[in-house]
Amino acid sequence: MSITTDQLTLRQAAEREKKNVALTSLLAALLLVTLKTVVGLSTHSLGVLSEAAHSGLDFIAAGVTYFSVRVADRPADADHQYGHGKIENFSAFIETGLLLLTCAWITWEAVNRLFFNPVHVEPSLWAFGVMGISIVIDHFRARALDRVARKHNSQALEADALHFRTDVWSSAVVILGLLGVLAGERLGWEALRTADPIAALVVAGIVVWISLRLGKRTVDVLLDAAPAGLRAEVEAAVAGVAGVVGVERVRTRRAGARYFIDLTIGVPRTLPFERVHAISDQAEEAVRARFPQADVVVHMEPRAASSESFFDVVRAIAQRHNLQVHELSAQQVREEEEHRGRLILDLDVEVDETLTLREAHALADRVEKEIYRELPQVTQINTHIETLGREVAPAAELEELARALEAHLRDARYHFSEILDCHDVQVRLVDGKIVASVHATLDGALPITRVHDLTQRLEARTARHFPQLFRLTIHTEPPDAP
Repeated sequence: MSITTDQLTLRQAAEREKKNVALTSLLAALLLVTLKTVVGLSTHSLGVLSEAAHSGLDFIAAGVTYFSVRVADRPADADHQYGHGKIENFSAFIETGLLLLTCAWITWEAVNRLFFNPVHVEPSLWAFGVMGISIVIDHFRARALDRVARKHNSQALEADALHFRTDVWSSAVVILGLLGVLAGERLGWEALRTADPIAALVVAGIVVWISLRLGKRTVDVLLDAAPAGLRAEVEAAVAGVAGVVGVERVRTRRAGARYFIDLTIGVPRTLPFERVHAISDQAEEAVRARFPQADVVVHMEPRAASSESFFDVVRAIAQRHNLQVHELSAQQVREEEEHRGRLILDLDVEVDETLTLREAHALADRVEKEIYRELPQVTQINTHIETLGREVAPAAELEELARALEAHLRDARYHFSEILDCHDVQVRLVDGKIVASVHATLDGALPITRVHDLTQRLEARTARHFPQLFRLTIHTEPPDAP
């Protein structure tokens, strides 16, 4: 898929926006880990220290995220043919591991303080102030990350945003733990003095919960699990394309912000190749309208459409053997005969002129057998074998015959009242055979079935008068034709 200048400009703007918000998050994490560490050590608060450790890993995770968004938008190359987008998903996976390590340390330290080595916590205005600042910073950077992540479909930034939203709640829990310790000291309630390690355990629980959610999503992407609901959206988009008989298979995978979508659609088997290719392009555009960054590959399968007619089936069978048919006609067997409701089929088949009669007959016989199998109402097939012209031969004008044929055709309007005029009569010698063509003007309101009947009668009348003609082609047109 080629990239226009406007698309390239938008992509570069998106890259800059993602890098800027990731860098801002990295600097905010550095500030918070410094403040929390200083206050946690001065107050001996496990809740604050657990938040400091949490923010320390936030800093590492933010660094990984910043690195990943710088690399993920690089274009595909010879070694990474699907691009570098999955590094975003891998960075989210690393962040999940770091969060779980944090939880393990917090849980171990909290249990140790609750049951084995109690630590005196000294709540202070600095502790409350730092945790309040942490809540404000985490709130605004989570909003900024979430906005850019949604805008550019970045899982790495989304992981950071989700991470920092939980920081807001965990910081609030730490404040409650410090308030519990402070209340215990003021009121003399020993039970409240354990509020700080309990608050740390609650923080750990929140982080474990969010880590497992994030981990599942990143592992799903790394293992190419189909994104939830994506198949249904793709099917709905493609089903609305004119000419699509059905959506038979959809395979999807995600790498960073991009989706890779492979789908197989059924198209009417009687359509020409150019029309089938146009349907494929329209299906791709329909998917990209919903997923602008998607890489879409469409595979087409020929299928029988519900509106397929009797003659469409015959033509499809012939095309399956690389044959062209024309002059198709079918007649119903009279009711009093043995096979009531059955049909007799007449058709002309064009074969390669280099074939022998035996080879051409064998090919036509295979076509007939398939017609009998797919159309059981056909009781008899009469096949006329013709050569398929492959070369344009020089035409030799036969002046005397041309003048006689022109006079004969101009006289046709007296025998067929619907024929208004015959003109542009040409006679040529092609491959040793005499062929002719003529333009016939008819009433433009005539139904095409009547026009076909008139041209057949005119051809038959002309053939009786000019038996040397191999073929007469009649081009019909209304009086107002340009």
